[in-house]
Amino acid sequence: MSYPFRLGATSYIIPADIIPNVRYLAGKVSDVELVLFDLPDGPSNLPTPAQLTELRAIALDNDLTFTVHLPLDLRMDSSGGPNHPSLEKARRVIDCTSDLQPFAYVAHLDGRELSQTGLLRWQEDSIRALRLVGDWIGDLSKLALENLEGFALDLHAPVLDAVAVSRTVDVGHLWLDGHDPIAYLRAALPRTRVIHLHGISEHDHVSLAHLPVENVSAVLHELLDFNYTGVLTLEMFSEQDFLSSLAVLQQVSGRSATDVSRIAHR
Repeated sequence: MSYPFRLGATSYIIPADIIPNVRYLAGKVSDVELVLFDLPDGPSNLPTPAQLTELRAIALDNDLTFTVHLPLDLRMDSSGGPNHPSLEKARRVIDCTSDLQPFAYVAHLDGRELSQTGLLRWQEDSIRALRLVGDWIGDLSKLALENLEGFALDLHAPVLDAVAVSRTVDVGHLWLDGHDPIAYLRAALPRTRVIHLHGISEHDHVSLAHLPVENVSAVLHELLDFNYTGVLTLEMFSEQDFLSSLAVLQQVSGRSATDVSRIAHR
């Protein structure tokens, strides 16, 4: 049996830039989450035209897709307009990566403290921001809104009711807040394009080996029962965490290491 989803990893697994990481991951996964930054008067890792050409070639040769994590939490500016740095950065990243035809763009909404009176304004601004970014992408369904730790599980519900974006379910964030992810996944999966999976230790985004294996098994089998066909990203940032997480998937699935590495090459 072949898994229906595409296994992914981040673009920072080995201590090197994006191109060496994508080459390392080619053949091990079938999607790479590009973690991009572009700081004012500071470092930027946005791919150059030559690097984009190389990324496209690697992807074509290895049946790779890309997901792109937008760099800042999205929000409108103080006047409700589109000139906030989070939107300016989002457009720059989208314009830079559009030739890669990303499978999804992962977005956070601004997580500032919200008063009850400010909640309606936040919802309205969030809807406007997502629609604007979706227009830049050219396909609102490729914009995937991620749940964040430390916030109510239903915070995004009115926004999701109003705008037809997809979802990114970060299972690690649910574990971090002490939630059982299964009920959340059952409600979210029909609209979910990306799932982030990572372990919890002193902090999150570590190996799945830090978790009870039955926790990982429950999530994996929920995805299989649903026949989930999106991307499952192992969202961690070291080779040791990545390889040990693959080993956990091997244990859970009962497959060989080679088979686990190929789960999305269908």
